[in-house]
Amino acid sequence: MSGLEFTWFVLCAGSLAAYVVLDGFDLGAGVLHLFVAKDDRERRVVLRSIGPVWDGNEVWLIAAAATIFMAFPPLFARSFAGFYLPLNIVLWLLVFRALGIELRHQMDHPLWNQAWDVAFAAASVLLTFGYGAALGNVLRGVSIGEDGTFFAPLWTTFDLSEPVGVLDGYTVIIGVGAVVVLALHGATWLVARTEGAVHERAAAWLPRLWGATLLALVVMTAATWFVQPQLATNLVDRPLGIVLPVIAVASLVSVLVLRRERPRWAFRASCAFVGALVCSAGYAIFPMVLPARDPAHSLLAAEVAADEYALRVALWWWIPGMLLASSYFVFLYRKMPATFAPDDDDAH
Repeated sequence: MSGLEFTWFVLCAGSLAAYVVLDGFDLGAGVLHLFVAKDDRERRVVLRSIGPVWDGNEVWLIAAAATIFMAFPPLFARSFAGFYLPLNIVLWLLVFRALGIELRHQMDHPLWNQAWDVAFAAASVLLTFGYGAALGNVLRGVSIGEDGTFFAPLWTTFDLSEPVGVLDGYTVIIGVGAVVVLALHGATWLVARTEGAVHERAAAWLPRLWGATLLALVVMTAATWFVQPQLATNLVDRPLGIVLPVIAVASLVSVLVLRRERPRWAFRASCAFVGALVCSAGYAIFPMVLPARDPAHSLLAAEVAADEYALRVALWWWIPGMLLASSYFVFLYRKMPATFAPDDDDAH
């Protein structure tokens, strides 16, 4: 593998990590929406805390997809064809989540508001679970044929027998783990950015979610060790990568330590935890970009990368584009109010 191919593998993993970190906390806020906010005023607080940024955060999903398309075009094409059904489900969940945020403000009626609150929370839970299951498919490997293509049904059997579907025992574990991890991420955001009853309930949920996240982390790691032998190989051949799970564990501990006295730093530690967790998944499958159940059919980064000239030219466009987008996001987050309270103006 050339240096450019490795660089683009890292950039793809980093782009996906950036999306999960940024959209992850507002997904987590959606998961907790009906638990930390008990009436209409409190639910408006949750929505106002993510209102200025939630749709911008989703831009990073497009950026991650575009990065994969630039660097590994065959991976992009085969993945979108193979995961056609779950990608359509994700699209509808993204739509209903957006509708849940935007339409509840269009009519002042309890039944209308409650219906869209439930839609927002349910779509957040299902979308988070779906993202986790998608990551589980990548870690476990899919049933790629000799021609390099595959089509993943929603499920076949829930063991690991061929052909595998999107949902099985392992991917359900990763999906549930994703819901727990991003719920913790959302709780750290709400503790850092809200006041009043929402803040207090989020603070009460945080240590419980931390314990659940620790348990989920152990279970997901053990399950991944079982289904993906490349992880053990990489620990021997590329031991430097162990720094990623170490950062994840250290950041998770920091969340618990900082949550009371320095909630902003606890949120930043949660960002580091989520980002390191996603990058650790990339480390687990490297140098593959999409493992197959039959290792001989796996898609390797070196085999599906664009040619060297294209990778070099794309890099000159990618770097300034990402710097510009990142600068805007830094500006946006700094312009946000420090905290959101029930008595604030209900501007959306």
